[in-house]
Amino acid sequence: MRASNNPLFVLDGVPMAGNSPLPEGRGDFSSDRGNPLSYLNPSDIASMDILKDASATAIYGSRGANGVVIITTKKGKIGDPVLSVGASSGISNMREKPKVLDAAGFREALAYYTPEEAANADFGSNVDAFKEITRSAVTQNYYADVSGGSANGKYRLSGGYLNQQGIIIGSQLKKYTTNFTGNYKFLENKRLGLDFSLFFTQLNNQYAPINVGVGAQGNIISQALQWNPTRPLRDENGELTFINTNTRNPLASAEAFKDRAVTNTLVANLSPYYKFTDDLEYRFTYSVMRQTGNREGMYRAGIIDPSAVSNEQAFISNTGETNQQMTHTLSYNKDVSEDWSINAVAGYEYLDYSFNNNIAFAGGFQYLGLDYFDYLQYSPVSTREIASYRSPTNQLQSLFLRGGFNYLDRYLLTATVRRDGSTKFGVNNKYAIFPSLAVAWNVAEENFLKGNTNIDQLKVRVGWGRTGNQEFPSGASLDRLVFGTQSISQANYGNPDLKWETSTTFNAGIDFAILKNRIYGSIDYFNKTTTDALFEQTLAQPAPAGRIWVNLDGEIVNKGVEISLTGNIIRGEEWNWDLTGNATFLKNSVSGLIGYYETGALRGQGFSGVLGQRMVNGQPLNVWYLAQYEGIDPQSGLSLYRGLDGSIADANTNDPAINKVYSGSPNPTTLLGVSTNVRYKKITLGANMNGAMGHYLFNNTAATSLGISNLPLRNIGSAFFDTRVKESTSNSASPSTRYLEKGNYLKMANLTLSYNVGDIGKTLKNFNVSLTGQNLFIITKYTGFDPEVNTDGATNGIPSLGIEYLPYPPARTVLLGVNFSL
Repeated sequence: MRASNNPLFVLDGVPMAGNSPLPEGRGDFSSDRGNPLSYLNPSDIASMDILKDASATAIYGSRGANGVVIITTKKGKIGDPVLSVGASSGISNMREKPKVLDAAGFREALAYYTPEEAANADFGSNVDAFKEITRSAVTQNYYADVSGGSANGKYRLSGGYLNQQGIIIGSQLKKYTTNFTGNYKFLENKRLGLDFSLFFTQLNNQYAPINVGVGAQGNIISQALQWNPTRPLRDENGELTFINTNTRNPLASAEAFKDRAVTNTLVANLSPYYKFTDDLEYRFTYSVMRQTGNREGMYRAGIIDPSAVSNEQAFISNTGETNQQMTHTLSYNKDVSEDWSINAVAGYEYLDYSFNNNIAFAGGFQYLGLDYFDYLQYSPVSTREIASYRSPTNQLQSLFLRGGFNYLDRYLLTATVRRDGSTKFGVNNKYAIFPSLAVAWNVAEENFLKGNTNIDQLKVRVGWGRTGNQEFPSGASLDRLVFGTQSISQANYGNPDLKWETSTTFNAGIDFAILKNRIYGSIDYFNKTTTDALFEQTLAQPAPAGRIWVNLDGEIVNKGVEISLTGNIIRGEEWNWDLTGNATFLKNSVSGLIGYYETGALRGQGFSGVLGQRMVNGQPLNVWYLAQYEGIDPQSGLSLYRGLDGSIADANTNDPAINKVYSGSPNPTTLLGVSTNVRYKKITLGANMNGAMGHYLFNNTAATSLGISNLPLRNIGSAFFDTRVKESTSNSASPSTRYLEKGNYLKMANLTLSYNVGDIGKTLKNFNVSLTGQNLFIITKYTGFDPEVNTDGATNGIPSLGIEYLPYPPARTVLLGVNFSL
């Protein structure tokens, strides 16, 4: 409900922080925080595994409460050094965008809706402003690695370079990566070993001015969508057309903002171990992750508004984050007899997280041909602002024990208990114990099935476990003071009884394979109940003004069924075809809350302070709570809404009051995946699709940027030009079900055709050519940019879901690549 819902990412056994090092911008600068995993090079990844049930994630403790993504990177192999090389290049273009009127359609709309203004609003041109701010963007990607070694020592060194233009002019990413891993054994008995890895990544970003928190002026996306298609973007002298500060020229915005950032990520992992016997091993792991970000931005206000030429602005912001982990483990694996085997691991873990940032801002510049952020001291003193922050102590220590038993490869038992302690909680509840238990019966190994040649695998699994969640701000359980300008104020009141949010999960499943593994899959049922939800509340009067963190009454239940099925449809020497489908059916609900909590900020002109979602009993999380739209009144041309008494009236009618209703969930009830691989001799075709159904999205872009009230000065969405019922141009947008759309979709995420040429001469080995399409098309009735979008509409820290407001548009990319080894 309030704590993070992100999974834990584990890189070669080291849990990652999952934060983005990019400093936040200011004002209308880009609000994109970036992908927290962008420091990884996909070419370094050997495999990814997903852990979801409580027993599998229990060993990771509180950080695994939302599931675990295990990322394993490539390692060196025994043998002579091998050099592998890969390169790809491609083009990205706009995939979809909301439909707006072209010049001819706009003239028709003027004649229909505002005939008296048509002459003044038609400037005689034919302009596609969105086309002017987008481009065919080029991507280049180069990669190489060298690996080798012996039985006593293996190594691998890799490097990569990515240069990716964005489809919005002015946006670009350059990425430099390097990775060095080693696995070495020492002493005559080879019982002493050392594993290590070092990752370093630098990202150089240039950002387009796409901020999702802007008001009436919009960002470059809405400015292009709303631009009058009959008005030139430049005058006859080539100068940018100026209208006013709210109706901005999107090309002016592209030129007015300069926003760039450099972020660095270093991940180091050192893991010595010693095998006392073949069965007993001690391992110590130390890892450190250091992320730094530097961001510089300048705003040429005079390009947007010539009267503001002396009020131009700049900022510099920096972030730094250091995460350290120390883990001691003692593991034991023993085949007690031909029938019995046992395994156990005991360990201690300590983690420390540190974060800081600072920002300097100044205004009042006059353009001298230099970047303002390089001489902030030149600004008037009265315009300058500074701020800095360091996170409170954030440490976690844990003791854990895990044991497993295997009898005849038929009966398997795994039990885990973990004691986690966090500095985030009150002094009375810093520690909590989280157990889990899983049993499995390998039915296929029973004598009554061993003779059945049609059943290759049949396993029944049952698991139960309890995990904690502590992903909320450090210092929340304490009295916390914040510094203002020569002032100190209390931002948070302490709660010594604040305790762990707890999730209890039960799952049961069946794994099966039949017909010589021609058909295999799994069916799983899960039920996850979360209690003691962490939440930040405003203190009730007559208490002092302020906020306090508490554990809420009530519970959140997520339950459902997952089905995965793979068929090896064709299996032969020349032809092979695999087809996999998976579906997850989900149900989410909230119960036992006292009162309700609101979130889901809807933004834009006329939407100031408007919230569209609730946390309330008997409904799914973030349920939509909106006015019930009933169409357009043919007499007044205004929107009709259902009143509290059931009658229908337009928004200007005081009686009856508009009735808000619970209007569906932003959480999908069904998740879908389809993948297939077809191989004919040396040619392989692979495809991956993903989708979701059963949820509703709020098209905030349409509601506040494309409505009929834009006329006659701005463009409108094509869907609003409706001659069946004439809508009044004075009809303002409102937070209603009019803009609530089904989010069902199925997306072609990846399609790859490859040809394995094989060896070329004695030098080039395993030469492969591939043609890849990413994000090629989407099947949906949603009219916004992309149904996977989720603009941050959090209120008072309560997350939102399913809102689209002027996002960076989706791109379709086609790449041609080659790879080979020497």
